[in-house]
Amino acid sequence: MQLNAKQVRQALPWPLLIEALNDIFTKNVCAPVRHHHSINVPDDPAATLLLMPAWLEGEYLGVKLVNVFPGNSLRGKPGLNSHYILSCGKTGQPLAQLDANELTSLRTAAASAMASRYLSREDSSELLMVGAGRMGRNLIPAHMSVRPISSVKVWDRNEDASRILVADLNAQNIAAEVCEFDQLETAARQADIISCATMATSPLIKGEWLKPGAHLDLVGSFTPTMRETDNTAMQISAVFVDVRAGALAETGDLIIPISEGAITEDKIIAEFTELCSGKHTGRSALPDPDDAITLFKAVGDSREDLAASILAYQRSV
Repeated sequence: MQLNAKQVRQALPWPLLIEALNDIFTKNVCAPVRHHHSINVPDDPAATLLLMPAWLEGEYLGVKLVNVFPGNSLRGKPGLNSHYILSCGKTGQPLAQLDANELTSLRTAAASAMASRYLSREDSSELLMVGAGRMGRNLIPAHMSVRPISSVKVWDRNEDASRILVADLNAQNIAAEVCEFDQLETAARQADIISCATMATSPLIKGEWLKPGAHLDLVGSFTPTMRETDNTAMQISAVFVDVRAGALAETGDLIIPISEGAITEDKIIAEFTELCSGKHTGRSALPDPDDAITLFKAVGDSREDLAASILAYQRSV
């Protein structure tokens, strides 16, 4: 069975996908550290092959193959292509090949929404989306599926991208408006939920802008030199992550403030395995649930890919 991007999206509605992610983090999943392989490309920059395996013993085995070819940008082609192969955990026979670009984008947004379900205030109604790219387009409906969002503001360094996204949202009867480039602070001070999905290498959202009860969702910053918020935000927030080991090794949003002595590794209160199992209940367990500022940092995990691929396969058989 082959599922293209459109079929993957149709098979993964937000409520079911979020529940699938929640369930996978309560199970004993084998998820080895992803493999990196450098590939020489004649007359081009070196490429990278990433392999991300995960399996449920006796049930399913999956692996995501990601090809990163930087030289493609000069050819007008995508620099990243990925596929997901799902196999039977009893026989090893292949079951499905899925478009992993779409799979990754959807499960990443669903993970943020799942975190928001534990960490944002239940009455959160105003969302600020920082970043109008592919992830922003998915994060907005994902967050709207778990909270009563009635107002969306979109900010991007490229205001044309913001306008295009807002027009698309308005066409879907979603109350959205462009946040002008110089109005980011004003919008951030008003937002109940701020979701960031950018390529920023210096902070965009400052801790002093976060109002009591706000929730900050950080999806960008997937290298040690990238960050979307500052040390102050990390210091004043109750910090949660998807996976401790990955977050402490991969994202500058944590690595930089730790290296500067602003916070320690103990600042992380809980990860998904603890939230999804009920070991930590999120905002409700904090000393001041109504006014606490929460922060979720995602780096991604192969368990999320496995859960999403299983759900897509089961709904498509």
